[in-house]
Amino acid sequence: MLRWLSAVSLFALAACGDSDTDTVTQKAATPPGAWSIAPDGDLNAFFDCLKASDAALVSAHRGGAYPGYPENALETMQALMADVPAIMEIDVATSSDGVLYLHHDDTLGRTTNGEGESDALAWTEIEALKLEDNDGEETSFSPTRFSDALRWAGGRTILQVDFKRTTRYEDVVAEIKRQQAEDRVILIAYSRAAARKLHGLLPGAMISLSLDTQSALNAAVAAGVPDDRILGFTGTEDPRPRLFSILNGRDVEVIFGTLGGGDSIDNDIARSGYEALYADIAAQGADIIATDRPREAYAALKEAGRAPEAGECGITKGVSS
Repeated sequence: MLRWLSAVSLFALAACGDSDTDTVTQKAATPPGAWSIAPDGDLNAFFDCLKASDAALVSAHRGGAYPGYPENALETMQALMADVPAIMEIDVATSSDGVLYLHHDDTLGRTTNGEGESDALAWTEIEALKLEDNDGEETSFSPTRFSDALRWAGGRTILQVDFKRTTRYEDVVAEIKRQQAEDRVILIAYSRAAARKLHGLLPGAMISLSLDTQSALNAAVAAGVPDDRILGFTGTEDPRPRLFSILNGRDVEVIFGTLGGGDSIDNDIARSGYEALYADIAAQGADIIATDRPREAYAALKEAGRAPEAGECGITKGVSS
C-alpha cells in the first residue's frame, strides 16, 4: 500500500590522461539527442537555479540499472542520459592493488560473474569480469574505474559518490582533485564526523548528509560544514514537508529517497500505477528524488511541469560529444 498520497613525471601523467580518455571513449560515446547536466561553476548556485524554476532533479540510484544494464556501470549511466537529465549516485570500492572502481557489495557475486570479496582481487582481474544486471543476466559490460566514470561525467552529469568500506576518502578526493572535478561531485556522508572530514578534504564540494531535524542541521553547521555545502537526505519513509521547508529556508537542498527494498515507495508506485506520486513529492518541497526508477520518476515530473527544461541552469539536450 502507498504510505501516503497527494618532464618525465609530466610526460607520464600526460600519457596516463590520454589512456584514460581513450578508455572512456571506447566504453561509451554520447548518443545524439542525449541530455547533459553541466553547471557553470558552483553546484549550490545550480541547485538554486533549479529551485527558482520549481524543477526537481532525479538521482539515479547506483547509476540507473534496468534490464540488460547493470548497476554501477558507465554504459548504464550513458544509456540513461539518452532519456533523462539525471544525476548519478555511484558506489566506489577499492581493488587489492588500490584501484578505485564502481561496485556496491562487499562481495562480487551478486553483480558480476566473479566471486569473493570486493577487495580481494587486483584490478586486472576485476576488469576482466562481466557485470550482471538485476535479473542475474550476464552482460557484455565490465566493471568501471572511478577515474573513468568521473572523466566521462565531465560536461554530462553530476556524480553522487558513496564510499564503500574498502575505500578511503583521501583516495577518492585525490582523484577528484586530479581531474579538477570538485564542482561536479556530491560526496555522501552518513554522520556529522564524516561530513566534517569530507568538507576538510574538499571544501568546495557539496555533501549529502542524512538530516531528520533542524537540530541535526544546526549540529552539522556547528561542526564546521556550512549550510550552502549541504544537501539534506531526509530518508525513504514518509515525506516531511515541514522539514523540507526548514531545510530549503536554510539554503539546504532536500533529497528524498523513493528507493529501497520490496516495500519501497518506488515499488508502491509501480504496483499502484500512481506515477504522479513522484511529482507530489516534489510539490511537497523535495529538490532531488533518489530513485531506482529514474525514467518513470522523470516522466511523472515532466507531466506535472516540475522537470528541468533543456536550456536552463546548465541543462541541455541534443549535444553529442
